[in-house]
Amino acid sequence: MPDPVVHFEMPAKDKKRTAQFYSSVFGWHMNQLGQDMGDYLLAGSVDVDEQNMPKKSGAINGGFFEYKDEPGYNEPHLVISVDNLENSIKKVEEAGGEVLGGIKGKGTIDEIPGVGRYVSFIDTEGNRVGMLEPLPMK
Repeated sequence: MPDPVVHFEMPAKDKKRTAQFYSSVFGWHMNQLGQDMGDYLLAGSVDVDEQNMPKKSGAINGGFFEYKDEPGYNEPHLVISVDNLENSIKKVEEAGGEVLGGIKGKGTIDEIPGVGRYVSFIDTEGNRVGMLEPLPMK
């Protein structure tokens, strides 16, 4: 099986305004997380099961990260689930991509509590993409 797209992310300057917009226009369930989770705004576009996985096959949920005034940071992007983050990092680099790392920069991997390990990279076309090695399912 190929590694699937499991999440989308977009920047937001005003999280309250963003939550109001997507909940009123599309009926999404918005959940503002705290500082311990980077003030991330979760966007539930589909119903999930007790393990927080989409009930509808092929559907994904997403979220909104804090807008930063940095080149290349504020584009919407997809997150791809991988089995082994280190192996996938090597593959990205070998194929001509540039691994950006986690929030703290190149060479770092973000540990997202209750979710897994994450890095972002730039593909050969200049797109920012995320990779997530999810925690094992309980």
